[in-house]
Amino acid sequence: MGGGWGDWVKLAVHWLHVTAGIAWIGSSFYFMWLDSHLRPPVPPREGVAGELWSVHSGGFYRQHKFNVAPAEMPEQLHWFKWEAYWTWISGFLLLSLIFYMGAQANLIDRSKLAIDPWQAVLIGLGSIAGGLIVYELLCRAIRNLALFGIVWLAVIGAAGFFLTRIFADLGAFMHVGAIIGTVMAANVFLVIIPNQKKVVAQVLAHQTPDPRLGAQAKQRSIHNNYMTLPVLFIMISNHYPMIFGAPLNWLWLVGLCISGATIRHFFNLKNAGIVRPWVLAVGAIVFIVVAELNQSAQPRPAVSAAGAPAYADIRALVDRHCTMCHSTTPTHPGITAPPNGAVFDSADALRRHAPEIYQRAVLTNNMPLGNETGMTPAERAKLGAWINAGAKGD
Repeated sequence: MGGGWGDWVKLAVHWLHVTAGIAWIGSSFYFMWLDSHLRPPVPPREGVAGELWSVHSGGFYRQHKFNVAPAEMPEQLHWFKWEAYWTWISGFLLLSLIFYMGAQANLIDRSKLAIDPWQAVLIGLGSIAGGLIVYELLCRAIRNLALFGIVWLAVIGAAGFFLTRIFADLGAFMHVGAIIGTVMAANVFLVIIPNQKKVVAQVLAHQTPDPRLGAQAKQRSIHNNYMTLPVLFIMISNHYPMIFGAPLNWLWLVGLCISGATIRHFFNLKNAGIVRPWVLAVGAIVFIVVAELNQSAQPRPAVSAAGAPAYADIRALVDRHCTMCHSTTPTHPGITAPPNGAVFDSADALRRHAPEIYQRAVLTNNMPLGNETGMTPAERAKLGAWINAGAKGD
């Protein structure tokens, strides 16, 4: 059963988001790599900071970087900006299509905060705008990269902490990602490209370019580079409910952001010819610690002394909370086909999908979406106990 044109629109926008994101991240990684591999030209050339010879796809290339800008501008000059713009535009469209238009199911969790969809949308937009304002203030106040990273990570952690207490868990994670993505795109739109345009105008006017413009743009470019892996994780985090739907999910997000930024730092150093294996080890250790603590914090429903719950009780529970979507004939508004093809209409189907059900509805609160049916901890424990006992009965 098809999902209608609405699902195809979401697919098209999602595809655009991924494609534009690959292009943007690829150019960011490449230019950081290029900067670290530039060497003084031989023989020296006035105004040239460095050069690099490279070979790719059977061709030889020679790149130069000027101290500030060349004395004359070429007729054609490529600007790396639309990769960033289309990534943000498509990302915001996805946020709107999935979490704002579908706020009732995907964003609001009434067990956390009983709000109307329009209120949830305003809170979401306000968190994105607020994150950008805080970032801009920090950029003006903190020049040291390491100190800035620590403070900005604390801001991201605080945003995750508060948003996971307002929104459904996945919606909260996506808004943290939207904050980071908006900051990164704003760096391109508000600082990097405008400063580059000012430098070009100064060269065309036969003026000496202001080196502070390049330094400001470089600062924002470095920030974007370190935020890349954390925001990439958030983009795919919907596949990992054991993180976004787990207790202390905001803390696991902070830990994985630290791991991603540390790994990025290792490769930035390595590209500059500085090999620090311990930096990579720190990133790996943080990842392992997060995984271990995350698993330790998750509940482990057990079978009671009275035995496993009866299948009839589980059938009633599933019909009350799950089959409105996970059925051959869904009744939930806007759902025309069972998500991921998972149908829970029979005992055999429940047993077949027991691992996924346990992960998403017992260990985490990922399902039902936004807990719109009000599934209680006791019901989750009962479902977990039935699965742990072998999911028996029909």
